[in-house]
Amino acid sequence: MEPRDLSDHTVYRAGRGIEEVARDLGLDPDDLVKLSSNENPFGASPEAVEAVREHADRVSSYPKSAHTDLTEKVADRHGLAPEQIWLTPSGDTALDNLARAFIEPGDRVLVPTPGFAYYPMSARYHHGEVDEYRLEKAEDFAQTPGTVLDAYDGHRIVYVTSPHNPTGSEMHLDDLRTVAEETDEETLVVYDEAYIEFTDSPSAVDLVEEREDVALIRTFSKAYGLAGMRLGYAVAPEEWADAYARVTTPFGVTELTCRAGLAALDDDDHVERTVEGARWAREYMHEHLDAETWESGGNFVLVEVGDASAVADAAQREGVIVRDCTSFGLPECIRITCGTETETRRAVETINEVLAEGSA
Repeated sequence: MEPRDLSDHTVYRAGRGIEEVARDLGLDPDDLVKLSSNENPFGASPEAVEAVREHADRVSSYPKSAHTDLTEKVADRHGLAPEQIWLTPSGDTALDNLARAFIEPGDRVLVPTPGFAYYPMSARYHHGEVDEYRLEKAEDFAQTPGTVLDAYDGHRIVYVTSPHNPTGSEMHLDDLRTVAEETDEETLVVYDEAYIEFTDSPSAVDLVEEREDVALIRTFSKAYGLAGMRLGYAVAPEEWADAYARVTTPFGVTELTCRAGLAALDDDDHVERTVEGARWAREYMHEHLDAETWESGGNFVLVEVGDASAVADAAQREGVIVRDCTSFGLPECIRITCGTETETRRAVETINEVLAEGSA
């Protein structure tokens, strides 16, 4: 008995956790700084934590009312109908739901490289075929309509990430509109806004209202600090939003996750603190790292260090965990998540010391 052929499926390599690294290196977990997974350095929304405690006794019931309440609250935030919000356990599952709704076996999708590994993974799970468009380092990973359209050939789904992970580059809303206008009527443009809170650029929600061929992906993992709860959603045009009921997992988002999401949406102070912290950390890294960095709209900065694996390993031994971007096809780069001021200063100091030792 064997599974189907999975040889074309790329494994998603997550950033290493503090406990894992501490065990491997014999270090005290409290002495480590983890800036490898784009998590919120200020933790979860305190109001969300309190909501989880308050509703813990409800876990024996399916989350019907909480799911409905959260869907309606998110829809109201965006000025949309509740049917347009596809609530899911993580943004990854929102990608899966869109793939279920649109991909027939053999359909081709177009994904960015470097880029989020789950775009091609999700498409292949649903028997789609994957092509790539390249964001070039020599062009500062610019995302222009031409970048996408030069590689486009009637694909069923085109994926765009803005701000882009791991580079931090952005595609402006007018450029996204151009991509949607220049692709076929039966091509869905999926615009991943996982990091939208960290940039001044507008959301593409209005574009979803204008067109039938654009959908958004959003997450509570970053600005709201709910990565461990696994909560995200897709925003779909009203014309085909009813497909959600046919492709979603029954009761996929848990009672406590819904309650945490409801509370987090009201915790503006936590989001503001998180966003301001990320802006400070980005600027500090740009100014103080002894290496080339790229402007970023996310809560992270891409850094060119030469040998990413060696630098990441050396920093890890000093108690600072950063992301080796070799798995993104950038073996010369690391990605550093924006931490607290203390964490960011320590990371910059450690990386600079490692680079200086390597060049001595």
